[in-house]
Amino acid sequence: MSDVDAQLRLLLMDLRDTLGPTSGTPVPLGGGITNRNFRVTFEPPVGEGVVRLPGRNTGLLGIDRRAELLAGEQAAELGIGPRVLYGDERCLVTEYVPGAELDSDRLRATPEAVVRALRAFHDSGLELPAGFWIPDLLVGYAALLSQRGVVVDDRYRRTQRLVDEIAAALPLREPVACHNDLLPGNLMSAGDDSDRPMLVDWEYAGMGHRWFDLGNLAVNNAFDPAAEDRLLSAYFDGEPPTAGRRAALQLFKLVSDAREAAWGVVQGTISELDFDFGVYADQHFGRLWGAAADQRRLHAWLSEATEALPELTP
Repeated sequence: MSDVDAQLRLLLMDLRDTLGPTSGTPVPLGGGITNRNFRVTFEPPVGEGVVRLPGRNTGLLGIDRRAELLAGEQAAELGIGPRVLYGDERCLVTEYVPGAELDSDRLRATPEAVVRALRAFHDSGLELPAGFWIPDLLVGYAALLSQRGVVVDDRYRRTQRLVDEIAAALPLREPVACHNDLLPGNLMSAGDDSDRPMLVDWEYAGMGHRWFDLGNLAVNNAFDPAAEDRLLSAYFDGEPPTAGRRAALQLFKLVSDAREAAWGVVQGTISELDFDFGVYADQHFGRLWGAAADQRRLHAWLSEATEALPELTP
């Protein structure tokens, strides 16, 4: 029996008084590169659930398990996330919702449902015990790497300077509860309604910049300019996209890739999962600096977004 299997077995025994006994064998779920997830059948009335076991040292990545729990509960209340059955520092258990990852082409063609779900979460008034601001995150990651004897290279430092420049233009003045990890695998369709999105994996939830979520959604799901315009129009209640909003979205796409790249560098140092985090970091650094290479365009985005500051918050 592996250490993970033994850990899961002991955990399920501890949860018997809360969720009841289980039947059958837990089924590993793929797709995660931070934690391990299992589909587990609890006896009625609980039924099927998903048990998440946090990866080693995930707190070093900026994850706050209390914030994750509160965000998941709020998402469930809004109807955009699975029901939370149990949560503590050892695990998170949510209802298993039959469904599938959102089709990428369909998401780009009709992002409105996902975008409205994000807007509802941002506007929910939820206060989370964790902050999520990329300039601070990059400083913390750099300190962690240095403590572990990893040289923080010039590529990382250049990325920090760029993010600081964007943050100075678009500061975090009115933080809202955000998801902060809108990768394709975290966007699902509910099994009973293919048009109803379910946002899962709230472990990076924190009080942050709503534009980070928008940029994160767009860049991680390969939105083209037309899809980005649909995103912006849906988020701002049908208003046509403006130059300032388009610029802000492009800037936060860069910030999103900066986070992913730095995260990959840190994970390559602390994670025990069998995944090539070095390649992951290289891909995001490459995409970031490919998009930021045109300095004239970058400065135009900064100018247009700064001039449009009053219109960037709904």
